[in-house]
Amino acid sequence: MPNITLSVDEDIIRKVRKVAVDKHTTLTQMVRDYLAVVAQREAVERLRAVQRLQHSFETYSRNMGKRTWTRDELHER
Repeated sequence: MPNITLSVDEDIIRKVRKVAVDKHTTLTQMVRDYLAVVAQREAVERLRAVQRLQHSFETYSRNMGKRTWTRDELHER
């Protein structure tokens, strides 16, 4: 597992270490858990956005008729 380096105020570290002790965990584990939550939340938000986009495609797409051009014709210069 790769390591990361963070700069955090000493007072904050002291307070969070106390919280970690109270929760029978470590500061490192708390940071890991937090980062996992952030990553999961981002994945869920991305999935919801894709679902909304797919729904809009299904709801608002219209038949545009038969294609009368080829790709080569479209890109002729």
